[in-house]
Amino acid sequence: MKKFLFSIITVSLSGVLSAQTGAPYIHDPSTIAECEGKYYTFGTGGGGLISEDGYVWKGGAERPGGGAAPDVIKIKDRYLVLYSSTGGGLGGGHYGKIMTMWNKTLDPKSPDFKFTTAQEVAASDGFEDCDAIDPGVLLDPTTGRLWVSYGTYFGNIRLIELDPETGKRKAGNQALDIAIDCEATDLIYRDGYYYLLGTHGTCCDGVNSTYNIVVGRSKSVTGPYLDNMGRDMKQGGGKMVVAAENRAVGAGHFGRFIVDEGVELMSFHWEADFDMSGHSVLAIKPLIWVNNWPKVGTPIKSGIYEIESERRGYALELAVDFQRLEQERQFFWRINPDEPIKSLETQKLSDVEKNWSKGTIAVRTGDYMNRPHQRWKIEPLSSQSGYLGSPYFKITIEGTDRALTASEGFSITAEEKFSGSDYQLWRIEQLTDGTYRIMPKKVPGVDGINKKYVIYSISDSNPILGEYDFKSDNSKWNFKQ
Repeated sequence: MKKFLFSIITVSLSGVLSAQTGAPYIHDPSTIAECEGKYYTFGTGGGGLISEDGYVWKGGAERPGGGAAPDVIKIKDRYLVLYSSTGGGLGGGHYGKIMTMWNKTLDPKSPDFKFTTAQEVAASDGFEDCDAIDPGVLLDPTTGRLWVSYGTYFGNIRLIELDPETGKRKAGNQALDIAIDCEATDLIYRDGYYYLLGTHGTCCDGVNSTYNIVVGRSKSVTGPYLDNMGRDMKQGGGKMVVAAENRAVGAGHFGRFIVDEGVELMSFHWEADFDMSGHSVLAIKPLIWVNNWPKVGTPIKSGIYEIESERRGYALELAVDFQRLEQERQFFWRINPDEPIKSLETQKLSDVEKNWSKGTIAVRTGDYMNRPHQRWKIEPLSSQSGYLGSPYFKITIEGTDRALTASEGFSITAEEKFSGSDYQLWRIEQLTDGTYRIMPKKVPGVDGINKKYVIYSISDSNPILGEYDFKSDNSKWNFKQ
């Protein structure tokens, strides 16, 4: 939370933030945490958001202490919440404190909901080259040690170690300077590397905020953190992870959420969403990895697609007879260059649909030829329930209401009509390698919401609903326009 820009804001901290708690408004969101089937994120000012499914968010999360830029992590059967009190230029100074507290649950309606007394783990005196604000926490999966990074543009980003049993500062631990020229940092670990993600640019200026998220990596949690060009983050280095979009600007406060093997998400806020009155809002996007570097992914949007199997490159299609296009026979060895060039029409739905059988049609894969039985319309169903970061999707053959459906016997069919049943609602998630998995909300004969079965290309021509396996290309698909 960069805070030399707070000089342009004349109302009190509590007044600024009152409009930023509630669906989906939030500033400086913590890493998303799951608790008893619900999702939580906390923001500056003391409030936060709750979601039943990860798509529809509302206010109601509670965190005492106020202050700014919290983070949260589950350690064994408890939740450790960190936040900063003052600092960041708030009130005109850089005197700040990093505080920690525990709770058994994040559900404010639970009888077990009770935060412990907050305890100080780091501080800045207002004159040193550091600002004790914006904590980001990592429980190292290789050692079990607990680390916190904090700081702003005012000086250095610092690293301290906490006791994972108590949440207190390790006795004798000395803070290390690990970066400059960023703030709102977070630490993550993946495949032998520690990654330091920092928020760069200016914040708190609405549609004029230039916030973006950059990254460096190291083989050691204590650094040095170098970017893709070998620049040390202590010298201002950092590789871009996510910047502005066409209708949203100011990406800040990174958090990572692992859904499944090969399925990761990044959470952050947009300083200003142009479609939400320019408010600061929660954002959740796919997190992909390219050459061991994190990068924002590409959520599926409404459009017409070829759905292509990673296994072979064949396209998902209706199992109907292939109908040839009429064309003059081409003698490629005696082309007359003086003949005028003609633009040939693609095959029309009206030319072939009358030959398709009524009712249910099986689905298979085959060579993509840009034919009507291979062109799928993807539509987000915003009025329906969703999953973490996205609504469910309707998938139909372009120009028809013929809907992709999870059917009996773990088969996949195209029903003649879209009914809106759970068997016709699809979860489309980008995987960390850039491909996608496609899952029905429910599978016939299987209880509950489906979190296991995907469209699985068990052979070159016969996809089924099979168990997701990130290590197998049978589970992976690409969407091409």
